[in-house]
Amino acid sequence: MAERFYLILGGRGLLSVNGDDRSTFLQGLISNDITKVAADRAIYASLLTAQGRFLHDFFIAEHGGGYIVDAEGARLDDLRRRLMLYRLRSKVTIAPLAGLVVVAAFGDGALSALGLGDDPGRATAVAGGLAFVDPRLAGLGARLILPQERLEALPAAGFQAGERADYDRLRLSLGVPDGSRDLPVEKALLLENGFDELNGVDWKKGCYVGQEVTARMKYRALVRKRLLPVRIEGTPPEPGAPVVLDGEEAGEMRSAAAGWGLALLRLEVVEKAEREGRPLSAGSASVTPLKPPWWAAA
Repeated sequence: MAERFYLILGGRGLLSVNGDDRSTFLQGLISNDITKVAADRAIYASLLTAQGRFLHDFFIAEHGGGYIVDAEGARLDDLRRRLMLYRLRSKVTIAPLAGLVVVAAFGDGALSALGLGDDPGRATAVAGGLAFVDPRLAGLGARLILPQERLEALPAAGFQAGERADYDRLRLSLGVPDGSRDLPVEKALLLENGFDELNGVDWKKGCYVGQEVTARMKYRALVRKRLLPVRIEGTPPEPGAPVVLDGEEAGEMRSAAAGWGLALLRLEVVEKAEREGRPLSAGSASVTPLKPPWWAAA
């Protein structure tokens, strides 16, 4: 039997967004196109400051005639508060959802076991809830939003309980950030952190908060740093630890686990290290940047 795993993502929280104006309301705020969301399609998106800096990232799927938003649990109140500031006279309700859990399903055959292909964002009904291919990257597997009492459907489908370390290792090796763990709030820029290639930005949808800065970076080729996966030899550096090459600043570390990490790095220094065949260093560890297959050079 293929080794496939499920993991309850206890750090996640859920919001429902309902009301007659829910689509137009979200369309003017988020980085992706809300009209893509349907019974068979979920999206990944972000809410930015007016200066184009990261505030929140989340997944949006169709749920109960409205939308369900899968976001960071510890920051869910802040996300709701910020959305409410824009509500004004829109016919929209924004409320937390209880009784449901967010689950990651990954490993060999995980997508096919759930009746999904490898099309990022593809969604289907499962066990009284829904499952969708991770909209960022099919290699991350699926995300499910299920009633707590229906979790037994996953072992019945051949999944075994996984460890957070396994999922983090997969995510880090693929170079995918995990919300504010890797994206400093009110500082991070989408295009430095892979949101374009990871399907978090729609370039045809029109205006949203922070759109002007994001578009300028793309069309004027202003991206000089990128978040990249790194192989780590030695003690994993703390988030924020400087990454250097012979004393020259290259960037800084983000999260790390099990010999893998993410680092926001200056592209010119990465290229220099590649030319010279030398690793970078962070604290007492050496770090070797890698370019994942989905990565497109800026």
